[in-house]
Amino acid sequence: MLQSIQVSDQEVTHWVKKSRLIESITRLPGDASTRLYYRVITKKQKAEAHKSYIVMRMDPFEDQGNDLPFVVVQKHLSFAQVDVPAIFDMDPKRGLILLEDLGDMTLLRRLQDVSNANVERHIYQRVIDSLIHLQVHVSPGRKKPNIEAFRLRFDREKLMYEVNFAIENFYQIHLNRKFSKKDLETLTRGFGEICEFLADQPVVFTHRDFHSRNVMVVTQKNAEDRLVMIDFQDARMGPAQYDLASLLRDSYYQLEESQIQRLLDYYVIRWEAVTGKRIDRTQFEYVFDLMSVQRNFKAIGSFASFYNKRGNATYLKYIGNTFENIRRVLLKYPSYSGLREVLFHYYYF
Repeated sequence: MLQSIQVSDQEVTHWVKKSRLIESITRLPGDASTRLYYRVITKKQKAEAHKSYIVMRMDPFEDQGNDLPFVVVQKHLSFAQVDVPAIFDMDPKRGLILLEDLGDMTLLRRLQDVSNANVERHIYQRVIDSLIHLQVHVSPGRKKPNIEAFRLRFDREKLMYEVNFAIENFYQIHLNRKFSKKDLETLTRGFGEICEFLADQPVVFTHRDFHSRNVMVVTQKNAEDRLVMIDFQDARMGPAQYDLASLLRDSYYQLEESQIQRLLDYYVIRWEAVTGKRIDRTQFEYVFDLMSVQRNFKAIGSFASFYNKRGNATYLKYIGNTFENIRRVLLKYPSYSGLREVLFHYYYF
């Protein structure tokens, strides 16, 4: 919780001033976590222009230091030439990290300005290219460091934990719903089958929260925009469809189903070209769909928990979009009609 962070805004300023002359320091709007962010502008030095940095403030991590998951994963991704923000300095005792300033343009904000479906698709294709690069070059292999993320995976226990977390935080706490024994069994059985199936899939390195708010778009002179991944500290092993489902069936930005199908085709073609391995397109989409259901349901639980535990109502407005993602997918599969009926009965009544 924020109260556990003992460092004040003044101490953040003092830490940055140790080695840099500050023009200004401004607290930025936060994300869904308890981390705080500041933009630091340094004074102009002789021929140099003003420079801008981001300070990320979190709980002290003196006991972890360079083994902090954010730092470990950042180094691993950077070494594999995945575009991530550079780290310039750290103060583990105060829980401070000085980062490259990527500006304020998220993928979500960039998508609000697209002129047509072709422009939208081109942007997503570039993001998919970076995702495939991550899956191929960051996953375990020869001469790869044995980082903690490689030892974590989306097994059945983890996937069902997220499902039960959503049932508790959204239905039971936020909506104050009480399930009948029969309906709770239908819910548990349906998600149990889905999670067991997903846990049996081949795994790759997953970002774990790969959506339109966690890709920054950075304009460059005489070059295409950079697409930079952020918020990657919770990475673990999971199906290739995990991050793809987060991206294409996003709670924050709704793609047309026809566009999703084109982008799935693009992913399959690019994956096969990069790896030389064939993908069963029908089976791939089936895994993608079930992963979308689990991933979106997990997101609903997170949105409700932010409100239940921290009073943060910001993300409640995205629950409708997220439920629509689940509804559209489950309508494709009659075998899960019972699960769909229970989910929406207790949501709407």
